[in-house]
Amino acid sequence: MIDHLWLPQGISTYASGVDFLFTLIFWITLAAWVLVTVTMAVFLVRYRHKPGRKAAYIQGSRGLEAFWTIVTAAILIWLALISRSSWANIKENGPPGQVFYKVRGQQFNWEITYPGPDDKFGTADDVTVENEFHVPVNKVVRFDLSSRDVIHGFFVPWLRLKQDAVPGRTISVWFEATRTGEYEIPCSQLCGFGHSGMQGTLVVQSQKAYDGWLARLYAQKR
Repeated sequence: MIDHLWLPQGISTYASGVDFLFTLIFWITLAAWVLVTVTMAVFLVRYRHKPGRKAAYIQGSRGLEAFWTIVTAAILIWLALISRSSWANIKENGPPGQVFYKVRGQQFNWEITYPGPDDKFGTADDVTVENEFHVPVNKVVRFDLSSRDVIHGFFVPWLRLKQDAVPGRTISVWFEATRTGEYEIPCSQLCGFGHSGMQGTLVVQSQKAYDGWLARLYAQKR
């Protein structure tokens, strides 16, 4: 994966694409800021107050205004076009899931539901755990995200994944983690007085470790 600037290490299959777009927009923005700042500095020095100099009215340039408006619009359209496929892959399409979960936000926890040994939701062997989201590495994870009360934000910076959990809606989310480890899942939407303490943990494990943890979880329910 590509690491840029201050971003945490990307651990998902689409992290490099998100990083590319972020870095591209950052450098375009930085170039515009430098251009404007340098121009302002030059004007401050060149047109600074001097004894005997009087302020004069300057006529605006329609051609110049049209130029920077067209250039700005062209850049925005270009960014929209080159980012369309990346966002469509993350938000709309994506590969078929290999493991499935249900994740629900509530003040002030994340509830993760595992389908049980029968791999079906809505049956007696479903298991719900608070704030522990265990997944196998290199597997396509799909989960239905919802909220029990207010808007919450499911955010895993290392995955480059951020999705609001909205009351009354179920949103399909996917990712494929490429590195094992433990990663924070903070809530990215101000959701009440306990917002700062609403934090889960994404645990990415090898298939063997994941299977063992899942077996122990299901054994506890029996």
